[in-house]
Amino acid sequence: MLACPDRPGLIASVSGFLADAGFNIVDADQHSSNEGRFFMRMVFEAVPESEREDLRRRFEGEIATRFEMDWRFAESSEPKRVAIMVSREDHCLSDLLWRWRSGELGAEVVAVVSNHPDHAGQVESLGLPFHHVPVDPDAREEAEAQVLGLLRGIDLLVLARYMQVLSPGFLQRLEAPAINIHHSFLPAFVGADPYRRAHERGVKLIGATAHYVTEELDAGPIIDQDVTRVSHRDEVGDLKRIGRDIERLVLARAVSAHLDDRVLLDGARTIVF
Repeated sequence: MLACPDRPGLIASVSGFLADAGFNIVDADQHSSNEGRFFMRMVFEAVPESEREDLRRRFEGEIATRFEMDWRFAESSEPKRVAIMVSREDHCLSDLLWRWRSGELGAEVVAVVSNHPDHAGQVESLGLPFHHVPVDPDAREEAEAQVLGLLRGIDLLVLARYMQVLSPGFLQRLEAPAINIHHSFLPAFVGADPYRRAHERGVKLIGATAHYVTEELDAGPIIDQDVTRVSHRDEVGDLKRIGRDIERLVLARAVSAHLDDRVLLDGARTIVF
């Protein structure tokens, strides 16, 4: 995956480098933005472990430096380590665990952390570690420090309806990206209780948004969204019930896109191949 200033010859240079190195390209996507940035995701046959470092070094020296690329190679055969944080509502957690158990998630779930003990039985019945870390408003730093200790070595954190705001210090020390599911079609109804506010506003569409977590609440780069129609007959409880289905699907799509290395950042936006 790579991003760089757009210019002629980028695709030819990358594909030519791989061809000269003897690797067959099996899939490729690219996009040029109006701001003059070029993005590409290229899938090529597996590189023997003994050759990977040399290939990276040669690519950097021959291609990446010349074209001012932000780039990385990812090995698809190595599953990423994922941790999930959740509060009381378990619909997104249950969906992710089902996908993990059925082999659809394509990742290793290493821990589930919650500020409530409600889901311990469900998680532990699958042989996964469950950690209950209560959050006292007067001892938030201690709770976050405990959670960070549990999350060492992960590649991705998924907030599956975790209803605590993570501090800037936590995010800076996390050392892994985090994806959150927000139960509205952002940027509408940022923050708490969006279904009630949507009902008060009389909206005819409700949705969900999966985005990367940043220090600004619900303002991180958006990975996936979806909506469905509702009517004046739907009360707040109906909106929540309908919304849960959207939340599950949107979060799963966003997590899968990240785990498949299909997401590239473009400032406050994302390119999702």
